[in-house]
Amino acid sequence: MNIEMLRAVLVSEGFRTLDAENGPEARRISTLSQPDLILLDVMMPGETGFDTCAKLKSNPATADIPVIFLSALDDVKNKVAGLKSGGVDYITKPMHGEEVLARVRVHLRISANNRAMIAEHRLRLEQLRNAQQAILVRPEDCPEAHFAVYYFPLEEAGGDFYDVVPIGDEVFGYFVADVSGHGVSAAFLTSAVKALLRQYSNPLYSAEDAMRGVDSVMRQLLGEEQYLTACYARLNKRTRRLSVVSAGHPPMIVLSADGRVQAIEADSEPLGVFSTLVLQNKDVKVDNGDRFFLYSDGLTEAAAGSGRAEGQRRLMEGCVRHRHLPIGEAVHRIVADARHGATAVQDDLLLLASEVIL
Repeated sequence: MNIEMLRAVLVSEGFRTLDAENGPEARRISTLSQPDLILLDVMMPGETGFDTCAKLKSNPATADIPVIFLSALDDVKNKVAGLKSGGVDYITKPMHGEEVLARVRVHLRISANNRAMIAEHRLRLEQLRNAQQAILVRPEDCPEAHFAVYYFPLEEAGGDFYDVVPIGDEVFGYFVADVSGHGVSAAFLTSAVKALLRQYSNPLYSAEDAMRGVDSVMRQLLGEEQYLTACYARLNKRTRRLSVVSAGHPPMIVLSADGRVQAIEADSEPLGVFSTLVLQNKDVKVDNGDRFFLYSDGLTEAAAGSGRAEGQRRLMEGCVRHRHLPIGEAVHRIVADARHGATAVQDDLLLLASEVIL
């Protein structure tokens, strides 16, 4: 009788309804049909309304559907239990049609406003993501640098960043950075880092000069407890020298054409933290066919249950294993190997690789 009465009240005002006589059926219908609102009794056969609501809220497909309880249980304890289980309102019996309609309309308007606000935020984040992607250089933009990249941000806009910059005849800069945190604030900083890096990427400045220039400005831009780790490699094909400067970043990997691999360790500090920055510059001799890899720590921490050292070992083994593949294909294979056993992405994933072509 309650179902028939509610249906009559709602249909007469232009609403479309679906009905169920128990909790499991209500959950099944809600998952399939995605109603805009659920009116739920408390005392039902088998599963109580409180249990049904809790299960609806634990299911991502139905978690956002507002639930209004209808019950003859009018004590405070049951009302609180209904709200704690996820309900947005509680109407006591005997029900009055005008009251039900008024509360249904209020919660439908609130739900519609929430959806519109979420859609607007999603659109803004999508626009930010597209803007961030637009400033990232692609291999086809600088083919003479012979690089490939795998980049997967955890959120719509990531805190990881890379750039490849032509500096002079046969000289190229390769840069990878990781801004602490994720989302909008980290993403905005990446555009500032790119502008600074480009300003210092010319023959007037060494790789270390460029890093110190970025640091001097980032110390004024970064918020409290924010910092930036980075690795900058400058390849000079004429001298066959790779100058590497790291700032608290995971070590760059160098792979020789014959399969020998090494990690270029550096004792250094992040950017944007200390007024006197400690950096370490290392020069590596390279030859035709050698490859080098810059990456963020999300990649070495990607595999489930493995620490950073184990993640780096996996990464280096993947670089060796796939050294005969074209570099564009190799980066994807290497990332797949590094993430083997991982159930979900926990951080931005970035791998920048380059092959020395003399």
